[in-house]
Amino acid sequence: MAQTTPKRKIKDSVFTNLFQDKKYLLRLYKALHPEDSSVTEDDIKDVTIKHILVDADYNDLGFSVGDRLVILVESQSSWTLNIIIRALMYLIQTYHDYFKRTRQNLYGSRKVNMPKPEMYVIFTGEKPENPPDVISLSRDFFAGEKMAIDAEVRVLYQEDESNIIGEYIIFCKVYNEQRKKYGQTKEAVLETIRICKDRNVLKEYLESREKEVVDIMMTLFDDEQVLEAYAEDIKNNEARETAERMIKKGKMSLEEIADYVPALTMDELKRLEAEIMQMA
Repeated sequence: MAQTTPKRKIKDSVFTNLFQDKKYLLRLYKALHPEDSSVTEDDIKDVTIKHILVDADYNDLGFSVGDRLVILVESQSSWTLNIIIRALMYLIQTYHDYFKRTRQNLYGSRKVNMPKPEMYVIFTGEKPENPPDVISLSRDFFAGEKMAIDAEVRVLYQEDESNIIGEYIIFCKVYNEQRKKYGQTKEAVLETIRICKDRNVLKEYLESREKEVVDIMMTLFDDEQVLEAYAEDIKNNEARETAERMIKKGKMSLEEIADYVPALTMDELKRLEAEIMQMA
């Protein structure tokens, strides 16, 4: 039986909630471009925080400053070069929205105006061995071959309390530590906030929006539990369908089927066999 993926509402994460505030977005930009000291909040345009590909593991952020279009994606899981593809897809979607919003004709003879792209990934998982500073579509997927299109993504994973990117990465690592200690509980969230405020990590943000941050993180816990339950249900249904086909073929004993379908107990296999015999 075909499974229907549960619909998920797009919700804020701490990442999106933090950088929707131009005050913190400006600090992020200055961490990327410290040489651009004269830029102000008013210079940040077209803030387009979107979830282009929603799976709760990534957050996407796009904004423009002058002639720059800055794309950031966050990765919370294990290291993967596939983040290049995600960043590229987000960039293409952002350009699509940009040309539509600025009413530029891509099919006309006049050359369109477009901001120069910069792509970054903020990686908050376990740092890989010999981590690269820059990953490239051409180099990392096609052995450096010359190709029609390339994409380079700068990887940010430095725990540096001197800028907001480093502070956010520290916040995520503290959260992961407290989650391992206390599980998916409010205590884990409150301890994360307490420790970070004590370390002066995102202190201003956490003090001003503590209740909001707690609500966001508890909602994400609920989402994860729903998805885990859904995944377990899918696994059990698939195991049952496999066992049912094997029983109907009649070529294997229940003990042999149990070796192939360990997700089902012997009692469950016996009940399934009895159901099939009753329907025959």
